[in-house]
Amino acid sequence: MGLQRLTPAGLFKPAAYTQVVVATGRRMVFVAGQVSIDAEGKLVAPGDFAGQVKQVFANLRTALEGAGATPADVTKITIYIVGYRPEMRSLVGEARSAVFGPATLPASTLVGVQALAEPGFLIEIEAVAVLDEA
Repeated sequence: MGLQRLTPAGLFKPAAYTQVVVATGRRMVFVAGQVSIDAEGKLVAPGDFAGQVKQVFANLRTALEGAGATPADVTKITIYIVGYRPEMRSLVGEARSAVFGPATLPASTLVGVQALAEPGFLIEIEAVAVLDEA
């Protein structure tokens, strides 16, 4: 599969994500926003941002695997955080690093929001992956 991760001249080279990902492949996978819900539909780590971050990234990995994709196939993630504060970024970064290796960082956007779909959700992550096979 052809994923080319670029930091074009004139753009800052971030450590935690890739500025541009160019994908050539045959199948796209769109992962709906993953929240801190377990397989039984129960909220994991109510009120605990760090616990929810862990569960959300675990759910993301499970969703990708269910589609036959891996974190290395991910081209873009969008992260939504309720009541975002800069100190929250390190918790997200640690969990993201456990899923995406330094050579497979996707393009990434982090958005602070007032609320998500349910009051207990503190973080939500959606993803796009591109795979070579049909």
